[in-house]
Amino acid sequence: MTTASPLDPSEPTPSRARNVEGGYPKGRAKRAEVIQATIVSIAESGFHGASLRDIAERARISHAGLLYHFPTKSHLLRAVLEHRDEVDGADVAQDVAQGLSSVEAMIRLAARNARRRPMVEAFAVLAAEATTPDHPAHTYFRTHYATAIASATQGFRELKEAGRLRPEVDPESEGRQWVALMDGLQIQWLQSLADPDVAPLDMAAELRYRLDLMLA
Repeated sequence: MTTASPLDPSEPTPSRARNVEGGYPKGRAKRAEVIQATIVSIAESGFHGASLRDIAERARISHAGLLYHFPTKSHLLRAVLEHRDEVDGADVAQDVAQGLSSVEAMIRLAARNARRRPMVEAFAVLAAEATTPDHPAHTYFRTHYATAIASATQGFRELKEAGRLRPEVDPESEGRQWVALMDGLQIQWLQSLADPDVAPLDMAAELRYRLDLMLA
């Protein structure tokens, strides 16, 4: 949904560091497997708690093999965040191309994210950790939220210009609240999954309810 910010502009990207991005299919498949293993490890232990050896074991690759693809944990972190942005961005772009407004596309994205629990968990953990300036993803999340709010604001502005919003709705204020609502619902959704006596929260339905309140 948003454009990622480099974790450290002076640090080479994983593909430049090892030039494996355009390599053989087997290498690309293993790289994708390592990224998925990293997502699960971060979801369970956070960035600082995740270890390279644990990730290598999950991905069924040697520690040396892991370092060939990703020399440092920062490279792994960058790959995870870039993967998340690529997947979300492609989904939203596809829905907009099919005629949905960008705000409605975000609702569709929330429905898709309900099938991506590890990524949602990892993103929630990283977003909380990265509030400290010394976290390697701090710059990324500052840019992520600025871009997400700007994107949501523009989406509400377009709805208003099309006469679809109630007159009193302010696109700038609603854009910020919309992003906060999406993140807050993800936390509540994760909590609902941990309680067997509670039905899983329907994030998309809650977002649709909020949007319907604002539509003219």
